[in-house]
Amino acid sequence: MKIAAIDLGTNTFHLIIAETSINQLNIIYKTNKPVKLGEDIIKENKIIPSAFERGLNCLKEFQKTLKEYNVSVLRAVATSGVRSATNGQEFIDTVKKETGIAIDVVDGEEEANLIYEGVKYSGAIQGKSLIMDIGGGSTEFIFCDENRFYWKKSFDIGAARLMQKFFKSDPINALDQANINQHLQETLSELIEFGKTFGATTLIGSAGAFETYAAMLNPFVDVNKISSGKIDIAAYHQLAKHLINSNHEERSQMPNLIPLRVDMIVMAAIITDYVLAELNLKHLVLSNYDLKIGVLKSLSKP
Repeated sequence: MKIAAIDLGTNTFHLIIAETSINQLNIIYKTNKPVKLGEDIIKENKIIPSAFERGLNCLKEFQKTLKEYNVSVLRAVATSGVRSATNGQEFIDTVKKETGIAIDVVDGEEEANLIYEGVKYSGAIQGKSLIMDIGGGSTEFIFCDENRFYWKKSFDIGAARLMQKFFKSDPINALDQANINQHLQETLSELIEFGKTFGATTLIGSAGAFETYAAMLNPFVDVNKISSGKIDIAAYHQLAKHLINSNHEERSQMPNLIPLRVDMIVMAAIITDYVLAELNLKHLVLSNYDLKIGVLKSLSKP
């Protein structure tokens, strides 16, 4: 049986198709499109017309691919960009009418559940860990081990949302950085409080920005072909400093930094730095499996 998941992220739409067998997923196709559905979303808290059209056109393309692969079961999941927009339901209704794709808007808790299942399937979880998934609109955190999760929460501190609110200088200046860190301190107090008692030593980054860190640090490794891998934390800190201190033009010339993330990677690095420092985490791991794999796993259950 062929199953598929669509992840309608705030920045990027993903399509992944797999064939299922007993307890196994064989991924046969995957693609993503930089839709930027959350462009200017914080101004009026709505999907602007150009982003609305980009999202619709992308899903029309995805629908053609689904037919080509003769997919039997599909789940399309929308996260922060759609659930927080005042015209999110209008987008869902238009997509259903014009493509036949039914979009399931998940709350932050279910989003975290799906991320945990995807990361668990990658094999990245080894002992007490904190999973972090930096999206465009929100960031999910899950304290867990190999057996279960102990605490999870979604916060509206995605890279695109922070960039629209705080990225006023290029390179980002000390005042803007201080404002972001103050915002993180106020927003993530519950996370830090639980984390200090939980005692995780490893931060597992779920795809996205963490794929970029890994690709920039290990240019000879195709991160798309691995399920998980270690990221040298000292090398990460050097890279993060370099990214934060560079301007847009300099970042746009850096190998393995895709255009969509040229500016948002600065926000991602600031969030990553903050969490690593506040919780004194010693190890950094990439999980290339995330929400999309979690959705596929849920579809493949008997």
